[in-house]
Amino acid sequence: MSTKTYIPEHYAPLLNLYDTQKAIGLLKRVFEDTLCGNLRLRRVSAPLFVEAASGLNDDLNGVERPVSFDIPAAGRDAQVVHSLAKWKRMALHNYHFPVGEGLVTDMNAIRRDEIPDNLHSIYVDQWDWEKVIAPRDRNVDYLKATVRAIVSAMADTQKTLQSVFPQLSVLPQIQRDVSFVTSQELEDLWPDASAKERENNWVKDHPTTFLMQIGGALKSGKPHDGRAPDYDDWTLNGDILFWDETLDRAIELSSMGIRVDAAALDRQLTVSGCDDRRQLTFHKMLLANELPLTIGGGIGQSRLSMFLLGKAHIGEVQVSTWDDETIDTCQDAGIILL
Repeated sequence: MSTKTYIPEHYAPLLNLYDTQKAIGLLKRVFEDTLCGNLRLRRVSAPLFVEAASGLNDDLNGVERPVSFDIPAAGRDAQVVHSLAKWKRMALHNYHFPVGEGLVTDMNAIRRDEIPDNLHSIYVDQWDWEKVIAPRDRNVDYLKATVRAIVSAMADTQKTLQSVFPQLSVLPQIQRDVSFVTSQELEDLWPDASAKERENNWVKDHPTTFLMQIGGALKSGKPHDGRAPDYDDWTLNGDILFWDETLDRAIELSSMGIRVDAAALDRQLTVSGCDDRRQLTFHKMLLANELPLTIGGGIGQSRLSMFLLGKAHIGEVQVSTWDDETIDTCQDAGIILL
């Protein structure tokens, strides 16, 4: 029995392979259109890789290694993106987006250090979005309003999917009423539990949750989870979590936040011991207040597909490479990995 892959008892897919592909296509079109309407976003093209020296790649939790390669013809080294958190902010600057408007793009990444399981793959596909905000918008109320708009887009997409594929109506409806809670509040409630255990404990009773303030040290001296110091403001960020009945656990569908301004970047670089990044182009511009203030995040395309289609494994909705243990466990359970 695999220690990484959980097979729900009596699990059977609600859709066959053909209908699964049809549903994923519909889901992606409807959700993106609804999200763009709710947040005033415009679709743009995005890079698969960036120049290593630019400082534009996303360090995620701060420890993952990017896939790097040289480009002999250009005499430069490049990295496959981890996400587009910093690239998007630079793009908003270069494209002269006005306050209140933003961009969305398909982000495809390779995360070589990811440990595959039901929810994780080395291949990542997500909607990456970023929006220009005014200084007055850098507050918790604006963050919460944006979260509600994203959850509304997800709920509307679920409604459309279930009208086309009635088989999906057996799944719980997304609750639009979002529970907002901080990572410190969860640690106070369950000081001896792990971060994931705290999330499960809370989200089981609050099926739509936004877990706030991730990245900074809690009273215990440890962060709830790691966050790179140079994109989210750790006091104004969070994860959108839902209770997944299929997997009987909390599932994160989006990590997002109001991005660092010059003061927050200065503070977080020092706390993280990353002052060397101050010499990178992106960081220099941000510290000099040359980039717009923004809010943004990533929304997992395969994760959202899993959740809305009632799938037990992310390999049922995306093509990736899996270890033998995962393949054998899924095969024994009748789960077809794409």
